[in-house]
Amino acid sequence: MNNMEKRNHTTFQGFLLLGLTEDPKLQPVLVSLFVSVYLVTILGNLLIIIISISDSNLHTPMYLFLSNLSFNDICLSTSTIPKMLVNIQENSQSITYKDCLTQMSFVLIFGGMENCVLAVMAYDRYIAICQPLRYTVIMQPCFCVLLILLSLLISVVDSLMHSLMVLRLSFCTNLEISNFFCELPQILKLACSDTLIDNILIYVSSCIFTGIPISGIVFSYVHIISSILRMASSEGKYKAFSTCGSHLSVVSLFYGTGFGVYITSIIMDSSRKTSVASVMYSVVPQMLNPFIYSLRNRDMKEAVRKFFRRMTYFL
Repeated sequence: MNNMEKRNHTTFQGFLLLGLTEDPKLQPVLVSLFVSVYLVTILGNLLIIIISISDSNLHTPMYLFLSNLSFNDICLSTSTIPKMLVNIQENSQSITYKDCLTQMSFVLIFGGMENCVLAVMAYDRYIAICQPLRYTVIMQPCFCVLLILLSLLISVVDSLMHSLMVLRLSFCTNLEISNFFCELPQILKLACSDTLIDNILIYVSSCIFTGIPISGIVFSYVHIISSILRMASSEGKYKAFSTCGSHLSVVSLFYGTGFGVYITSIIMDSSRKTSVASVMYSVVPQMLNPFIYSLRNRDMKEAVRKFFRRMTYFL
């Protein structure tokens, strides 16, 4: 490969995001759909945050973690959807190298943060149900904040590591990313340089940053279910299931869609179909999480009713 064919990233201009469809007739439909999805995601998650802060009954570790999950969902959706909408409106597919790398970094940070916060929430439920007498001793405010900061630190380090590895790559003439946002595996496919180390790093970090949280969640729920089944009171069982049901639904949605996309990318030859499937893990869970917690959690439902009663009174 000569120097004309291989361009270093210092002179490299950018990529083309192919998006979800090339049919111009579907572009207005996509704009309307994703504007609606984005607004629902922002408003729903903001509502969770506001209610958790304003209702004194929700000033507990569980709702502190839920507020952070909602804030993270807002950030993750903001990392991908606005750029896609701008490109559709401007009838453009381009994204600069710097913007693409920035978007990829934020997606890695907030995607990793989602993994960690879901695991921390499972740990919180484990302590609350399996060791209730020690709950207030263990889940003190300082410890809860430390868990959140540690989750953020781990996610930032992981993102920084991958971003620095991408910076050393060179890219050739194929600039097309078969997705609506800059995803690390898609970027690596376009590199002219050897990406063996990058792919090994992705595999190792995926095993660590996905395997450990999933293992922690499974461990927590095995003990939680065992403790619930040993409860004599049916009311106690119902309350325990109601507090865990929302979190378990969110976990199932997030990891279920993620694994679904992974399997889809293996069995499908069409990169366009894979990019459509990627919407299921990068957009849908963030939109549905507030509804899951609002509809399935008794305390949250009551807090939502009180909030809207106050709003109606002031209006």
